[in-house]
Amino acid sequence: MINTTLVILCAGESSRFKQTTKKQWLRIEDTPLWLFVANKFSSYNKFNKIIVVSHKDELNYMKKFSSSLTFIAGGNTRQESMKNALQLITTPYVMVTDVARACVPKKVIKDLLKNRTKAACIVPILDVSDTVIYDGKTINRDRVKLIQTPQLSQTKYLKKALKTTTEFTDDSSAIKALGKDVYYIQGSNRSKKLTLGNEIKDIKCLKKPSKDIFSGTGIDIHQFEDNKPMVLGGVTIKSSFGFKAHSDGDVAIHSIIDALLGAIGAGDIGEFFPDTQEEYKNVDSKELLKYIVKFILNVGYSIVNIDITILAQVPKIDPYKEKIQKTLANILKIKQHKINIKATTGEKMGFIGRSEGIAVQSIATVKYTQWNKK
Repeated sequence: MINTTLVILCAGESSRFKQTTKKQWLRIEDTPLWLFVANKFSSYNKFNKIIVVSHKDELNYMKKFSSSLTFIAGGNTRQESMKNALQLITTPYVMVTDVARACVPKKVIKDLLKNRTKAACIVPILDVSDTVIYDGKTINRDRVKLIQTPQLSQTKYLKKALKTTTEFTDDSSAIKALGKDVYYIQGSNRSKKLTLGNEIKDIKCLKKPSKDIFSGTGIDIHQFEDNKPMVLGGVTIKSSFGFKAHSDGDVAIHSIIDALLGAIGAGDIGEFFPDTQEEYKNVDSKELLKYIVKFILNVGYSIVNIDITILAQVPKIDPYKEKIQKTLANILKIKQHKINIKATTGEKMGFIGRSEGIAVQSIATVKYTQWNKK
């Protein structure tokens, strides 16, 4: 085993990627792309450690997928993410790859490792076959090369190279600026990079996502509180009392959030929005739901439908059902008829029957986003 750490960079926003799912969360069958890449590289070489650099909002969710990988939050730029990862590296060599290159051949990995002593950084490159114009002038294409990842660096030099405010787009550029040598090996056309999304059709190692369906349940209960606005399902209800809560107390939206998080195995509402934090005091629960919907889409799911059961002696729910459906459909980005609302009383039994509070139970159904059909 060569004393090497693998770093997989996947902390980006995928802002240029033309899909609702972030590229690092595309499902390959039922495996997210970042884990698919980690597994593929692991099959090529036994690394001392594999570090996955995650978007800070997805870090805790990523950790649920593996106990053998090391996770760390990335920064706002590639370079900041690399600096974070380097804090965890003690091996003499570090191999860095972008999650966007999912199908790197085994030969490229082996060649990088085989040539590790030839320079401070070993880099795969491709020749250019088309005519090249730079600044309006045709230049010698034989002198133009395309740089790829992964790249293998001596850790001590990469750490020094990145101690700068100058932003580099790859490790070899930083190491060259340090005055150290870079050695080039032959790259591969199979190492195609996912950038805009239309490259998916040309990347042959990616199997289409599973068609599995997932469901989750959520339940929330709140007491009434006099002289407070009542908001239910994102809609203001005519009432002389609202809900006793840290936030606006929208018991329906809170149960929906828990159902959605349950469906994707991401914990519960308290893990995302702790009621001990002042920033969530009296917060509009619609904003919390918007955040969760974006998160769910980002990590590779589409919402199928929501079923809500409201248990309340008071107030009457029927006059507000349609407005609640419309409000939720807009936030959940699904059609109105895919949101079902049922209401029942407590038959004057228990705290609900005594008109002391409301309980709401929700069921959410989600599926993997079928990126192969875009």
